[in-house]
Amino acid sequence: MNLLKDCTLCPRNCKADRVNGQVGYCKGTDELVVARAALHMWEEPCISGEAGSGTVFFSGCSMGCVYCQNKNIAAAKAGKRITIRRLSEIFIKLQEKGANNINLVTPSHYVPQIIQGITIAREKGLTLPIVYNCSGYEKVDTLQLLEGIVSVYLPDFKYMSDDIARKYSNCSSYFEIASKAIAEMVRQVGEPEFNQSGMMKKGVIVRHLTLPGYLEDSKNIIKYLYETFGDTIYISVMNQYTPLPQVEQYPELNRKITQEEYEELVDYAIEIGVENGFIQEGETASESFIPEFNNEGV
Repeated sequence: MNLLKDCTLCPRNCKADRVNGQVGYCKGTDELVVARAALHMWEEPCISGEAGSGTVFFSGCSMGCVYCQNKNIAAAKAGKRITIRRLSEIFIKLQEKGANNINLVTPSHYVPQIIQGITIAREKGLTLPIVYNCSGYEKVDTLQLLEGIVSVYLPDFKYMSDDIARKYSNCSSYFEIASKAIAEMVRQVGEPEFNQSGMMKKGVIVRHLTLPGYLEDSKNIIKYLYETFGDTIYISVMNQYTPLPQVEQYPELNRKITQEEYEELVDYAIEIGVENGFIQEGETASESFIPEFNNEGV
């Protein structure tokens, strides 16, 4: 746990002494806090499948986006403190429930503990692929600790423009950091592979959540990802942005994206040649897609 003594696990480099109770930018100490561990049906088809993805939602976040759909856990206002051994038991329990994978949601600030938990669980019979579900705001050094442990990376790619990143996530150099992180993810796991049921065994799926009013930035992101990584990654173009009460002070964000905006972005992706991709259809921009963080399964 020396990595938590002077913590630089994420690009914030806040150097909090989390071992001795200091709280990092992520809102975490060295104690694991988990808000939900359950089968989740709303990921990409090759992640959830019919049985569901074994999601473990960690409390705290190194990003802190103003529009966060999981605000309560990102701000560490929900969740239960658990031991590393209990985390390993949660992994095994999700496998017993038939999960297609173990899906670590917002895990960056707990990487050392997660590695220990997975190691213990594998000794007890865990065989499922590990999915690392993150904001894209990751340090390459931290990701390298996960080589051989994580099989599927599921990062966001939120912004091309640093101005937008600073305004909504207090992030400088988001694009520079996320692009290097995704390149490291691709280096680790390589080309996508699927099992006979169509579930992803290894690979990278990059998500982009379209924000209202920022269609050009979204197009720039899709273009960059395709021109840089081609068919070695899947691109998931998401329309599920939901304006929650905390964005009232950002009136430009206080609406859903229109069907026309989303269709224009999808058409653009198709026009430039994207084939390995996922899109969302129907009424996905709904609070019903935000799970309850009531310590289920913890």
